[in-house]
Amino acid sequence: MGFVIDLTPLVDITFLLLTFLMFTAKFKSEAEAEKQFTIRRPQVSPDTTKLPERDLAIINIAIDEKNPTDTGYYYGLTNVKDLQQVYQLVPEIPADFYNKALIKVDTVTLGKLIRATLSVRSSTRFAIDADRRVRFKWVEDAMNIMRRNRAFVFNFVTDKKRPGETEKTEKK
Repeated sequence: MGFVIDLTPLVDITFLLLTFLMFTAKFKSEAEAEKQFTIRRPQVSPDTTKLPERDLAIINIAIDEKNPTDTGYYYGLTNVKDLQQVYQLVPEIPADFYNKALIKVDTVTLGKLIRATLSVRSSTRFAIDADRRVRFKWVEDAMNIMRRNRAFVFNFVTDKKRPGETEKTEKK
């Protein structure tokens, strides 16, 4: 009498290895195969710094509480000394707004304010503070306005998520 070898475990392991290799294999697309350059991306670490308290320009993108369909841009500076100089450089801003820390602006005026802010103090940092209910198009437009006016570095104002906290859904 001979002996019998059960090949079932061998077949199982073979298919498991085959499946693993198929899922982990990286195939080159035609675009990657034809690429003639290499991009070296900078290495970064998470930024846990706080916003500066001085020389900060904040672009708020907010929804009007009284009219929920009205979203707008609001511009403000933390440096009170620069505030009046910046506002004076933008002809669309009336003189009675020169003492206001936060004013509602349109996209054209926002671009002029960014340019004026950089001309008054080139070291001013920028931040975008947007309501989480605002459509991304508003944030994208603000970033494009900043880019066109040579404000390439800016921060997003966010809330820190506490450990174990899940995002709350709003009831509409």
